[in-house]
Amino acid sequence: MWVKSHTIVTKEATKEQMWKLFADVNNWHNWDAGIDYAKMEGRFEKGNFFLLKPKGAPEVKIQLVETIENKKFVDQTNFPLAKMRGTHIFEDTADGLKITTTMSVEGPLGFLWRKIVAQGIVDGLPTEMAAQAKYASKL
Repeated sequence: MWVKSHTIVTKEATKEQMWKLFADVNNWHNWDAGIDYAKMEGRFEKGNFFLLKPKGAPEVKIQLVETIENKKFVDQTNFPLAKMRGTHIFEDTADGLKITTTMSVEGPLGFLWRKIVAQGIVDGLPTEMAAQAKYASKL
């Protein structure tokens, strides 16, 4: 299994603001320049799924496999012979809100999906996570 994480600590946003940002899937396109759209019907909760259309790539179906309000959510994308998970954790610390995103890919074709999809996501995490906190601070 391939696993990569990135962590930031910020005073710009609270865990409640970050949760609100992510739970409003239908508005992700307002803060994520890398997608055309994200669509979800129903609540941001375990078992539900959403559709995400990255710019220049096909639409993917992503399922929420774990949600703990204001603390953590895990999403999973199933690819042929591989699955990719994104784990997003929000923790209060004395220095501010600690936000950690961990991407993992496993399965017989995991090496391929890491190269095609996951590595690009991980490479963008430092910039993307700072932008998310900045946008969430306005919610």
